Amino acid sequence: MSVRSEQFEVRTRGKGTYEITDHIRQVVKQSGIATGTVTVFVQHTSCSLIIMENADPTARCDLEKFFDRLVPENEPYFEHNDEGPDDMPSHIRMVLTRSSEVIPIADSQMQLGTWQGIFLFEHRRAAHRRKIFVTVMGE
Repeated sequence: MSVRSEQFEVRTRGKGTYEITDHIRQVVKQSGIATGTVTVFVQHTSCSLIIMENADPTARCDLEKFFDRLVPENEPYFEHNDEGPDDMPSHIRMVLTRSSEVIPIADSQMQLGTWQGIFLFEHRRAAHRRKIFVTVMGE
């Protein structure tokens, strides 16, 4: 079994989804692994990773609007607001989504569906630098 790990950074401009599929695809290709899995992990508690529609950007806009309504900012019952009114909502949004994704690899390709992409989902309003770890394992 072979293992390849890599880390990279995504610079966000604030809330939104940032596609990282091509970067992950390149790591898988460079690994030389034909059959296995790729694990993608984000090392933060106020953003997340999602697999989402990547053909029509309005699907992601709708998702972002939904999360703004699901977990609104400035709620009086939030005690944790050390970094502003989007602090606690960003943590809750991360918990409701995921901090990692595992995708199967077959024939040296990630087995994503036709319209699936891997995205960093930034939950904070300010720009951030997010660390992404990628591990490819297999044969």
